[in-house]
Amino acid sequence: MGGRRAAGSLPGAAARASGFTGPPAKKRNLELMLTVFAVAICGFADASVELAINDKLPGSFATTVGGLAVLALLSHLVVRQWAAYADPLILPISVLLTGLGLTLIHRLDEATVKQNPHNVTMASGQIMWTVIAVAVFAGFVIWVKHHRVLQRYTYLVMAVSLVMLVAPAFFSGDSYGARRWIRLGPLSFQPGEFTKLAIIVFFASYLMANRDALALVGRKIMGISLPRGRNMGPVLVIWAVSLVVLVAESDLGTSMIFFGAFVVMLYIATERTGWLVLGCAMALAGAVAAGTLVSHVAYRVNNWLDPMDYYTHVVNGKPPLGSSPQLAQSLFALANGGFTGAGLGMGHSILIGFASRSDWILATVGEEMGSAGLMAVLLLYMLLAQRGMRTAIRLSDPFGKLLASGLAATLIIQVFVVSGGVIGLIPQTGKALPFLAQGGSSTVANWIMVALLIKLSDAAGQSELTVPQDPAETLTISAEEIAAARAEFGAA
Repeated sequence: MGGRRAAGSLPGAAARASGFTGPPAKKRNLELMLTVFAVAICGFADASVELAINDKLPGSFATTVGGLAVLALLSHLVVRQWAAYADPLILPISVLLTGLGLTLIHRLDEATVKQNPHNVTMASGQIMWTVIAVAVFAGFVIWVKHHRVLQRYTYLVMAVSLVMLVAPAFFSGDSYGARRWIRLGPLSFQPGEFTKLAIIVFFASYLMANRDALALVGRKIMGISLPRGRNMGPVLVIWAVSLVVLVAESDLGTSMIFFGAFVVMLYIATERTGWLVLGCAMALAGAVAAGTLVSHVAYRVNNWLDPMDYYTHVVNGKPPLGSSPQLAQSLFALANGGFTGAGLGMGHSILIGFASRSDWILATVGEEMGSAGLMAVLLLYMLLAQRGMRTAIRLSDPFGKLLASGLAATLIIQVFVVSGGVIGLIPQTGKALPFLAQGGSSTVANWIMVALLIKLSDAAGQSELTVPQDPAETLTISAEEIAAARAEFGAA
């Protein structure tokens, strides 16, 4: 008979089932190759833009691509050293999306300067924020030893998050109608981008502690098991906070992401369809109320229902009050792109206005990269979310499972509300598209999310090595140990 298997070893069958088939170096080498490939794609895209607009590569081209390569390599080295068991796809996908975003912002800057040499450009500021975001990412991966450390500060984080969530209501609204910014002199930031991450941490901790009570069934209506009335308090509170954000700040996007993430995590924690039905009904009621009572939201609903209203109902040379040409121009850009696209640097999406600073940058993707490129970008988001959900499945602790699934769900909800608004599927929300759109707060928050997913997947990889997968395999006793036990009992 064989001897006892080492506690830290992973049986062959269990290793294949878990997806871990080799030492962590193999994962990191795969990550390195994919990261280099992502940088190469971004370099090729930037070269295409320069050749299309200027017919030559500028002297700063090598510096720009080299800088992105250095940031990507440093990120990889941090992960290799401090998160060796992490998923090898999360970092390359993030690098690719960030690099494409820098290329598109630079492309729109070129068109802006051609329109007016005095216009403010965005690419240099976005590069600076990308460097800061990667530095924050590295610090998080290095100093946060384990994701369960976040549980210690759950309620403190929640209290600060709620204050930050409603704080923009007391500041002047931005130039696009919604109050999303806190401005202190020359400094400004968008707290909603950070608040969504902190609130997900709180949701994960709260649902882990109360999932048994929330999973209890009250009544069945039309075959759907609805929760008990006494357990609906948390949902009503979150719904009320979402409506406050929606009404006081006219921020439809943050409200949808905030409430949607909670409902999805609640369903994952309890596996009760009734929570989804109740959440969707409450979201619909809130949307109808906001569309009726909040003028800014009502204008966006009207623009969604009739995108051409800005052009077709002009009176005395003025378009209707609250109408906007952006959705119509986005649809024109998408139609011009077709399936294969007009080519990077060859489109006219700059006519949308401030495209690089908002969700409308997706229209640039659709016009210049076509439907094929647009679907490729959306699939990158889907793949990143899938790695988050896969990490949730692999983790053994409930807090980690809910945190990973909540991050993945939030990413998908945000991409949905942004892309849905750009293509006319839902009213436009004004949220920034993760990684692609310009914005310092958004860039830093997105890379913090990547750091969280990296640490969660690293913990999942380590747990698969240290937790016995099959007691029948891991507790094999040698013949010598059996003989010694018989001799001991015989002597007794």
